[in-house]
Amino acid sequence: MKDIFERIKATPGPLGQYQANADGYFMFPKLEGPIGPEMRFNGKEVLNWSLNNYLGLANLPEVREADAQGAKDFGMAAPMGARMMSGDSIYHKKLEQDLATFVGKPAGYLVNFGYQAMVSIIDVLTSRRDVIVYDSESHACIIDGLRLSFAKRYVFQHNDMDSLRKQLEQATKLADEQGGGVLVITEGVFGMAGDLGNLAGITALKKDFKFRLLIDDAHGFGTMGKTGAGTAEHFNCIDEVDVYFATFAKSMAGIGAFVASEKFVVDHLRCNMRSQIFAKSLPMPMVIGAMKRLEIIKTRPEIREKLWTIVRALQSGLKADGCDLGKTESPVTPVYLKGGIEEGTNIVVDLRENYGIFCSIVVYPVVPKGVIMLRIIPTAAHTLEQVERTINVFKEVRKKLETGFYNKPIPMMNLIKE
Repeated sequence: MKDIFERIKATPGPLGQYQANADGYFMFPKLEGPIGPEMRFNGKEVLNWSLNNYLGLANLPEVREADAQGAKDFGMAAPMGARMMSGDSIYHKKLEQDLATFVGKPAGYLVNFGYQAMVSIIDVLTSRRDVIVYDSESHACIIDGLRLSFAKRYVFQHNDMDSLRKQLEQATKLADEQGGGVLVITEGVFGMAGDLGNLAGITALKKDFKFRLLIDDAHGFGTMGKTGAGTAEHFNCIDEVDVYFATFAKSMAGIGAFVASEKFVVDHLRCNMRSQIFAKSLPMPMVIGAMKRLEIIKTRPEIREKLWTIVRALQSGLKADGCDLGKTESPVTPVYLKGGIEEGTNIVVDLRENYGIFCSIVVYPVVPKGVIMLRIIPTAAHTLEQVERTINVFKEVRKKLETGFYNKPIPMMNLIKE
């Protein structure tokens, strides 16, 4: 018999193996100060492009006031208990119905955490007789939900409708044999690459196949669509999306999430989602704060328009300088460069220490070997001057990369400050 702790020590995992050199700088970096475009990192002021605060609501005075008032009126403990037992309230009910109405669904259910909820939603919607067909680039919460589900599953190539058709043919045959149904899962906005799920193509296949469609619209809610109601609104296919899911961690700059669908589907989720049945209710200050955030999203379209002004300026400027942004159609702005982990880490150090630019780096295995992704998240709180500064910096960085400047290692530990 082997000791569990000895095995953990010997096999720290794909990320854990880098912890000694990366902790505090590349992993678990500490950004300090009020949330916004300008923050402090490693003892220096940096221009921050790494927060999913799309609409800039995190430090909006009226939002902060609502958060504070919620805490003052109710404290952080209320309501005590799980929703089903003793933790429900008229505020929870109102928020979830308002959210459902906003995204064009009859009913909604407020949940504590997005990741946790998606895992449970997949589990509750499907049985061992059902078959799931999902996009190959689906978020980790979807993948983990699939792993825990008893349903059989097929994967289609990312946004490839020919591949989806083939998988649906197999899924339909298997579901018929088992006496089950088919659930298709995709994302509204893919959070790494920024491209949109092909909702128009997927929903068009409903003419030839019988299936239900679940979308994770974490990055689309509040940013996409005429009113900000999400990617389904953007594609004008709200009615064809059977189950809509989004989190508060992006445009809402908060904690929590919701799922919306037909009332009987939502009732089924409410009575069967173990992650919610056995978890304490979302604290009242977060509910009150979310109500204010939703009100702002619905009544102040100029904030979303400001976001898109920043997005268009940033993305068009980077493209004009020759940057490869892939296929993004959303605020998520990936910049793809050629190089390995060594060049990538050195670029990040140069950006943070010498240019005062903070953004996230993504390397293999999330992207192919030889590719570096610098992921920029523009927000409505950024300015055009900050956009111009960033474009100029990335132009210099690309030139340095081409001349081999980043091939020489930088001792990372010397840069990390406690």
